[in-house]
Amino acid sequence: MSKRTLFLTVFLILSGLFSVKISASEPIEPEVSVSDSLKSGAKHHEAKEGKIDMTKLAFEHILDSHYWHFWGEGESTVAVALPCIVYSNTKGLQFFSASVFHHGHEAYGDYSLEEPNIISNNPEEKIYDLSITKNVVQLLLSTGLLLWIFTSIAKAYKSTGVTSAPTGKQSFFEPLITFVRDDIAKTNIGSKSDKFVPYLLTVFFLILINNVLGMIPFGANLTGNIAFTLVLSVFTLILTNVNGNAHYWKHILLPPVPKALYIMMIPLEIIGIFTKPFALMIRLFANMTAGHMIVISLIGLIFMFETLWISPVSIAFTLFIDILECLVAILQAYIFTLLTSLFIGSACADHHEEGHEGEAHEAH
Repeated sequence: MSKRTLFLTVFLILSGLFSVKISASEPIEPEVSVSDSLKSGAKHHEAKEGKIDMTKLAFEHILDSHYWHFWGEGESTVAVALPCIVYSNTKGLQFFSASVFHHGHEAYGDYSLEEPNIISNNPEEKIYDLSITKNVVQLLLSTGLLLWIFTSIAKAYKSTGVTSAPTGKQSFFEPLITFVRDDIAKTNIGSKSDKFVPYLLTVFFLILINNVLGMIPFGANLTGNIAFTLVLSVFTLILTNVNGNAHYWKHILLPPVPKALYIMMIPLEIIGIFTKPFALMIRLFANMTAGHMIVISLIGLIFMFETLWISPVSIAFTLFIDILECLVAILQAYIFTLLTSLFIGSACADHHEEGHEGEAHEAH
């Protein structure tokens, strides 16, 4: 269990580092001043005063932010301003709180906030936004929660042994752990599955717990962030190809087709190396984002029609989609883990062993 805990820690730290939103701010056109931009935003805000902007509300929920917003609008907003870390080619590394932007209505020196990015209004300055945003905070929270859960479970196994009946957290998580190990890893990878089980468990529970946290009204949509799903897919890509055996690479570089077709098949096989993890990335990102958008859109019908008569229909459909999203949260964690194990299994499978098993089966 100590090796698995170490692997889990390293994986989550790397995920955090690569999932931090890094964006370069390009110089803006000098003829557009900060004051003009803020005045324009103020006029737009006044025109919308008294009405709820559902488009803005939807994107606030699914996009990253430098604030953790809980509820309220305008002066009654309840939100936590998060730390901003900005590297500038002229000023170096700078640290400050997002509260200096007053939710994007004011500038801070040469910087202004246009969620989810901090931009520089100095044409000669280029900045990189390394801030601890809402998604990063949730990633750290989920990391700490996973480490606490599994280290406590490991300590319980160490003190009571693996043969005694599980209690507490063990009784809930043990069926999930054995399911990933036996029904996903061993079924799809085979005899070499043990060394991949820690990774598959990490991916499964990391996606699952963040899917659940994202369903909370003020939670972050971390699994609906393309950077997060990209990092997980890159890990799968690396793990699959590093462990690929000779047969795997021979199938790609020397496919079992007539040599006249090599000019077409070899590029397709090489492209296939990248399309598999790409599909993992897009599937998780699109499904989780779509679920949140549908729920917010259904609730928004009440404010769009400005009548309570639509509320029973809107709430009924929202509850139905919420229940469906609970299923999707579990299903997407399962699908990502299952396909990852299939990709790894196809890369490191022992085809000689499979051939002997097939011959024995035919003999019976």
